Amino acid sequence: MTYEDLVDFLDHKMRMSQIYQPLLIRSLVDAGGSATIRQLAQVLVSHDESQLLYYEKRIKEMPVKVLKKRDVILSDGELVSLNLNFRELTLEQKSQIRILCEQKLQKFIQKRGLGIWDHRLLETNPVPDSLRYQVLKASNGRCALCGCTEKDRPLDVDHILPRSRGGSNDISNLQVLCSKCNRSKGNKCKEDFRQNRSPESVDGCVFCSDEIIKRKVAEYGAVFAVEDKFPVTKGHLLVIPRRHVADYFSMSEVERNDATELIRVLKNELEADGSEISGFNVGMNCGVDAGQSVLHAHIHLIPRRKGDVSNPKGGVRGCVPGKMGY
Repeated sequence: MTYEDLVDFLDHKMRMSQIYQPLLIRSLVDAGGSATIRQLAQVLVSHDESQLLYYEKRIKEMPVKVLKKRDVILSDGELVSLNLNFRELTLEQKSQIRILCEQKLQKFIQKRGLGIWDHRLLETNPVPDSLRYQVLKASNGRCALCGCTEKDRPLDVDHILPRSRGGSNDISNLQVLCSKCNRSKGNKCKEDFRQNRSPESVDGCVFCSDEIIKRKVAEYGAVFAVEDKFPVTKGHLLVIPRRHVADYFSMSEVERNDATELIRVLKNELEADGSEISGFNVGMNCGVDAGQSVLHAHIHLIPRRKGDVSNPKGGVRGCVPGKMGY
């Protein structure tokens, strides 16, 4: 790589998700063209052994790999060098590389602000163990969304407003989610599932009973599936949220997404059975006047086969007698 190649890379080709690449190159210029991983780590943080160890690992895993792949640097064990004859560079050329690196750094910092260090803020400010205990105790050891316990899957203490968006460790911003629901929520959603949580089971609700759980044939996250007790066709299934919610419109975004995924999986499994399935009806009854008989949300997945009715035109329009034909 020539000086011109490096300038062109810095000015036009460098793509950044963190500040490390220009910082590493600038540090190599400052160090005379070569430096050890430890010396480069000292640029980012000083006199803190735990921080140095962290950044040694970080440098090896990201900027060194990326810049080496782009032929910008060379690495030999702990030694990292710019991939050019550094000694031949003039003072002006070294200054230009420093300026370009500094421009990249400042533009990135202006764009991201303190967010460039989110990954460190999260790691260095964990929820204290005593606070975790309080949150878990308040939840009765259950996921605020799907209601599962630690016997089903690991439980996490989730930040309702994510820390990457300014959320704090205050107990009012913490809720318990299982590992699956927490991953599904991610850092885009700030919904407090505690506020919408219904009891895990409601006396008299068929879909909250132990009997329905025994009939479970599949599950995905916040929902599970059972065979319909009064099937319309062979393979008729119900997809039900674990949480007691009235109907489809009361389901959370995570529950609806999990239901969609489970329906997709079940549809593929039914088709793979080789039972000449040629179509599906997917639907739900919301409200007594719409035909809902069990007031716990559930979605019907009904396999259809050629000839199972004389005239299938209209499909779900048949929920109102005489309205299928049009």
